[in-house]
Amino acid sequence: MVIAVGLLGLVACGPIGESGDENHKIFVGALEDLVKQPTPAEARKRVEHATAAGFDALGVTTPWAPGQVDPDPGQLLILKNVADAAVAEKVRVLVSIFQYRNRDTPLTDEEQQEFADYSARLARELPSVRDFIIGNEPNLNGFWFPQFDESGRSAAGPAYTSLLARSYDALKAVSPEINVIGGALAPRGADDPESPRHTQSPTAFIRDMGAAYRASGREEPLMDIFAIHPYLERSAIPPSTEHPAGTSIGIADYEKLVGLLEEAFDGTAQEGGDLPIAYTEFGVQAEIPENKQHLYENLDSPLGVDAVDEETQGRYYREALELASCQETVIGVLLFHLYDEPDLDRWQSGVYYVDSTPKSSLPAVQEAAIAARNGELECPDD
Repeated sequence: MVIAVGLLGLVACGPIGESGDENHKIFVGALEDLVKQPTPAEARKRVEHATAAGFDALGVTTPWAPGQVDPDPGQLLILKNVADAAVAEKVRVLVSIFQYRNRDTPLTDEEQQEFADYSARLARELPSVRDFIIGNEPNLNGFWFPQFDESGRSAAGPAYTSLLARSYDALKAVSPEINVIGGALAPRGADDPESPRHTQSPTAFIRDMGAAYRASGREEPLMDIFAIHPYLERSAIPPSTEHPAGTSIGIADYEKLVGLLEEAFDGTAQEGGDLPIAYTEFGVQAEIPENKQHLYENLDSPLGVDAVDEETQGRYYREALELASCQETVIGVLLFHLYDEPDLDRWQSGVYYVDSTPKSSLPAVQEAAIAARNGELECPDD
């Protein structure tokens, strides 16, 4: 996610709308690990699928494990293939670094420094990449454990804030041009330490981050961009759905999100209400047509019921981009995914089927993505 130095600011940093604009240019892409391929040619082919969909950004993930300070050579090779292909196609790459297993959550000072050192070494090995997301949905116990301490207070919020601070310092030491992206929060959570599965809402988690940051006395920022995954409760729910009375956050809850960032960070060294925001995962699942069902498995999965027709998928993706384009501090949207996952226990939210052929929703998404990148989408009706 680089080109020559002269293009670095355009490709890697992306424009933010000027204050007062009704809409502005944003990056549009997909979070898709299938672009990570062992050969440059295959990686280039996958990145070209993204540009054919109108995208100018791709998100990929890479794992960290306790004790690791150097990237795995195999993982580094496929990331370099993606980065090189992205340079050729003028695509921005956002690398998400997190522990794939919650039992590997970096909690001790030693583990958090290892994670930060790993992030920095990865950045040195990928000089064309200028966007690094720290963590993944740390408000869910599937990715960050524990969520609460023995007294029922948030443990994840302060611990994640500490990790983000260490990672920020390590990455900025590599290059001040790197964007450190924090949060990457799931859109909802129970906030109940007595529930069987411990999760926290983004509302509570942002407040916890702000409280931990203020208590730390830190005089440097934590992040350059705040990320969130504003999925709706079901694919059939339109992106314009708001959650005015609850703690969940969707794309239409922009004012709530900005207010929380103001509350958490305004008056400190960390930007709050003016902090750039990226929606780094948003997905709408589409039904699998009969002539493609042989490519998929677990067709009777209950999760497969959470799907809409392809026309609706395309319309909802356009609506999401319209909303984001008209939100002053939002700088980009990544859809989840580029390609469907073959197991209906997973996600079929791509604009391509598992055999890489395009869905009928792709032209609508392509048109909306290009318009969003050019700042030409009209704001949806209030």
